[in-house]
Parts: sequence; structure tokens; C-alpha cells
Amino acid sequence: MKPDYSYCIKVCNDLLQSELSAVETYSQALEKYTEAPVVEELRRICLDHANAAAQLAVKVQDMGGAPENAPGAWENFTSFVRSAENLHGEESAIEWLQRGEEMARKHYQSALLDDDVITDSKMIIREELLPSVIHHIASLERLEEAV
Repeated sequence: MKPDYSYCIKVCNDLLQSELSAVETYSQALEKYTEAPVVEELRRICLDHANAAAQLAVKVQDMGGAPENAPGAWENFTSFVRSAENLHGEESAIEWLQRGEEMARKHYQSALLDDDVITDSKMIIREELLPSVIHHIASLERLEEAV
């Protein structure tokens, strides 16, 4: 009998939607910047989120689920970043990206503490996805100071 992974699939799909939203948000932010170091770092982070989304999609499929393909939790950040240049300048876009990364960090930490998330999923979160988000936060802090 195959184990019931439905709850873990839901958690991983929620995380996947967050990663898809992050990709969309960073794509919007990249339209706001022209300086090479900032653009390069934002592209790298965007690619990290795309890779995380791919990993989560595979994890959902491995558990027998259908991966989500619509963005989710970063919607407010995407909207703000899209209009940040007009409202408050480039720095605000980076600040909002940091807030999105902090939200992602909390979601990953919550999944790690959830007894109903399977060990295999927790391993990828603990070893790859959460460290990546923590690195993004530090990178954005450095960018904010430089801009």
C-alpha cells in the first residue's frame, strides 16, 4: 500500500507556488535596474528560485502529486516591486525583495518543524532551499547598502 503523501504534497506545492512567485517578482525587479552588479545578483537569485521551483516540482511528482504552476505567496511583493520605482526609488524594490525572502525563510522553517512533512522533503529544504534563501537575504542586504 502506497503511503498517503497528500498533506506533504500540499505543503510542497505551497512552497513551489512561493518559488514561482519569487521568480516573477525578481523578473519584475530586473526591469528596474541597469547597474551591472545589481542586475547580475538579481539574475542569480532569480535563477536560484527557478531551480528551487524545479526541485519542488520534482519532489511533488515523486510523491504522486501534480505540481502547481501558478505563482502564490509573493503576489503583494510582485505588485509593489512592479511599481516601486515610481513610488520610492530603486532601494524600495530591494527592501521588498528582502521582505519576500524573509517570508520564504519563515515558510521553509515552518515546514521543517511540521511533523507531517516527510523526512525526504525536509532534507531538501534543510540542505538546499533554506540555505539558499538565507544567502539571498544576505546578498540583498549587501545590495541595499551599495545602492
